[in-house]
Amino acid sequence: MSLIIERTEAEGWTSNSYLVADGPGGKAIVIDGNGVSAPLIAKAKELGVEVEAILVTHQHADHVAGVDELRDAFAAPVYTSAVTAVAVPDLLPAENVSGGDTLTFGDLTVEAILSEGHCAGQLAFLVNGTDCFTADTIFKGTVGGNFAPSNTGYADQKAAAMRLAQLPAETVLHPGHTLPTTAGEEWEHNPFIRIWRGLDPEGTEEVTVWDRKATLILWAPDYDGTNKAWVRFHDTGEDGITGGSQVVR
Repeated sequence: MSLIIERTEAEGWTSNSYLVADGPGGKAIVIDGNGVSAPLIAKAKELGVEVEAILVTHQHADHVAGVDELRDAFAAPVYTSAVTAVAVPDLLPAENVSGGDTLTFGDLTVEAILSEGHCAGQLAFLVNGTDCFTADTIFKGTVGGNFAPSNTGYADQKAAAMRLAQLPAETVLHPGHTLPTTAGEEWEHNPFIRIWRGLDPEGTEEVTVWDRKATLILWAPDYDGTNKAWVRFHDTGEDGITGGSQVVR
């Protein structure tokens, strides 16, 4: 069965909201809100699908905007982690989902994968074993940062990105921002993954981040046309991933 996947991208945020259906006239889900709800509502009507759930990956504003509108338009329950439900009371009442849980909607089978690091309680959703909605864990050519509000740190971010990159190579990854990719593409070519795999060397340039001296381990393109930096702070020895605008080279 081939999934129907429709995407909207919010201007400015570049965050994605997805409609995922098992076929025309069938069952569907929406993954995340981004404030651009009307096209997905119209597409669901055009396809004649019944949206049975709104799945929310994590609590950040660019991924929950418009969830209330989607919930009301489809009269569908919201599913998210307990951490996200508490952090965003407007989503309540929400059905709690934990990593490892499997949900079924028509011919859609959704596995929740705990993907913390960028945000506590963040979930990725693997649909029918073929398409993974990765939230802000891994993107086309880059990974999420671990200094956003409610982050759980670099080690979690690395572990989550590596887990998703090791899905079967043909798995399509639908990130929380901008364009899709595949697990195989990221495993082979994502510069963060390549260093974590020991394929490429770490950088040695000395920089400053938030007035703290650090070593620039990696300077790489980000999904929005800017840059993302992996740094190692001299004072603590801790690693972190942040936007390139925070780095003074």
